Amino acid sequence: MRIGIFTETYTPYISGLVTSEVMLKKALEKMGHEVYVVTANLENFHYDYDEKERILRIPGVKTGIYDSRLTSIYPIQAINKVKSWNLDIIHSQTEFAIGTFARIIAKQYHIPIVHTYHTMYEDYVHYITKGHFKKSSKKLVEYLTLFYCDKTITELIVPTKKAYDLFKEKYNVERNIHIIPTGIEVERFYKENIPRKDVVALKKKYGLTNNDFVGIFVGRLAEEKNVEFLLEMIKKMTKDQKEMKLLIVGDGPDKETYEEISEKNKTDQNIIFTGKVAWEDIPVFYQLADYFITASKTETQGLTVIEAMAAGLPALCIDDESFHLVVVDGLDGIFFQNINEAIAKIKYLYEHKDARKQMSNQARIKADQYSADYFAEQVLKVYKRAMITAEKKQPWYRKVWKKVKGGKK
Repeated sequence: MRIGIFTETYTPYISGLVTSEVMLKKALEKMGHEVYVVTANLENFHYDYDEKERILRIPGVKTGIYDSRLTSIYPIQAINKVKSWNLDIIHSQTEFAIGTFARIIAKQYHIPIVHTYHTMYEDYVHYITKGHFKKSSKKLVEYLTLFYCDKTITELIVPTKKAYDLFKEKYNVERNIHIIPTGIEVERFYKENIPRKDVVALKKKYGLTNNDFVGIFVGRLAEEKNVEFLLEMIKKMTKDQKEMKLLIVGDGPDKETYEEISEKNKTDQNIIFTGKVAWEDIPVFYQLADYFITASKTETQGLTVIEAMAAGLPALCIDDESFHLVVVDGLDGIFFQNINEAIAKIKYLYEHKDARKQMSNQARIKADQYSADYFAEQVLKVYKRAMITAEKKQPWYRKVWKKVKGGKK
């Protein structure tokens, strides 16, 4: 099968979405399929095609939101290249410019299109509106989401029931929705696959000792990730337990603000901000920690939770539906409702080494259910369904033409 993945962001940009896209491409290619990627050029204002990796990068203008760029919705120079691929299926990973391009190509060349909905956009409206027009902007988000995720595609994939409920219960869509939790290359995060010398060197770099009890958060440093919750938590914890440390791995628009808060709280010796970390180096950082923690309520799934569990870390998550599919409370992770509860759970893990070890083992077992191969197999089933659906909807004259064309020697 010849598959086209259309996405706004791809390597070298680092995010959970990029991780899932790279992993899906590799897994599908491992199965023998040809996978092409259409994405924005984050490096310069040029068209670039990597023949070996089959990646077409389209130039665009900077949006001011992280490293993203806004491309043309119909980049003429890219049309012939995409057409030459003779795609069997298009998999859109975005609702923006390149997502629109994917839909135009799909309609123009009668290619079935599958879309994966990754982001709960209502939680991100504040970036554009700055707090103004809240009600009307959310209504606009709802309209655009329905247009891109319902009216213009063949099949829809969501990673969690939380996203499924958004479409079924709030937006009242009638189409089939496939819940497929995003997989990862779990083997990358296995403790036995991480060189011990790399872990020791990193611990030394950040001044961590064997007496420290370390939590880790990995993600974008922005308002919707609720990082301030973690900063306040550490402030309260370290009043009587100085050995409690928090490693915050990642970058984002609010990094400097969080560093200032930490300094003001006098917790800058307990909270370590690593800044941006290369994608291939992330697995080592998990091995510095005793547990993973997140207070974000805006995830559709939270891939870093699965990464941490694959690394053998108990996952401490705020009680949000997006994590319920992955974490079983008390078995491989722990849910908390507020700061005091989070502190109590962390202290429990600190004081009960055997319970922590058992939870760590269960986390590793759970993560294996989210392997790249299993994920790709489930996505492939949706591709095949989309092709059957598209075939049924084709006008009679196209079906006749295909038969005539197929019968020619």
